[in-house]
Amino acid sequence: MMYVRAVGLLSALIFLLCSSFALYADEGRGYIERRLHHPVPGGVAVVQLPSIDTVNRPKVTYQNHPVMVVRDSNQKWIAIVGIDLKTEPGEQAVVTEQGAAIPFSVRTKRYKEQHIRLKNQDHVSPTKEQLARYQREFDEQMAAYQQVRDAGPSNVLFEPPVKGRFTSPFGLRRFFNGEERNPHSGLDIAAPSGTAVVAPADGVVTVVGDYFFNGKTVFIDHGQGFITMYCHLSRIDVALGDSVKRGDKIAAVGTTGRSTGPHLHWNISLNNTRVDPAIFIGAFEYETQ
Repeated sequence: MMYVRAVGLLSALIFLLCSSFALYADEGRGYIERRLHHPVPGGVAVVQLPSIDTVNRPKVTYQNHPVMVVRDSNQKWIAIVGIDLKTEPGEQAVVTEQGAAIPFSVRTKRYKEQHIRLKNQDHVSPTKEQLARYQREFDEQMAAYQQVRDAGPSNVLFEPPVKGRFTSPFGLRRFFNGEERNPHSGLDIAAPSGTAVVAPADGVVTVVGDYFFNGKTVFIDHGQGFITMYCHLSRIDVALGDSVKRGDKIAAVGTTGRSTGPHLHWNISLNNTRVDPAIFIGAFEYETQ
């Protein structure tokens, strides 16, 4: 009996020590950093900035792109950095306006494969004319991703823009009818056609289009290079240049473009880099296979 009690006391002591270490590790980290810091290829690094200016937002860049900077719950300025899916694990750095490099480490993450059968062969091997159309549409979207408004964002922690089941996650290596294509750049959420899609944060509508691959599409610019995209829509309820508020209805789920059924393809871009939307809704997983 004494042995059992001793083991119990030892277990309790270990638990308390581990809890203390966890609290110590989180000391100085704000709420946003604890929620969003997942520095993997296709992920987000949250970097505390050594700024004593409590009024003026510091300016930093990563790989020559402006980076979003906000104030965390601990009142410290933080840079929220999008990491490209092709980035190798290792040391990276953001650069301040004064030229100082602030390092962060990129960890390893593995992504699954997905094999899809498409009935429309044009969406696997487009014609020359279709490729020309795709290139025009691609250029339009890339230009939108590069926009950086100084204002915003209203919030960086989201609710999903549509209620539904998560299907294809970000980063999948995709094969269409056996042919490999670019990894999946967003999160797919399956829902019945016509289900409302809402804005997860305030912003300005910068793209409204009907594209070859994406179908009916909307972009919302939330400020500081923080941009969200919504694809395969059945209907669009906003116009180019509209200002939207968090929770406003912007569109409806559909299956337009290269799609095998009703769903929303949702992606998020930071500093002109597509990152995993699951991070922003508390659904991120490090190991996927």
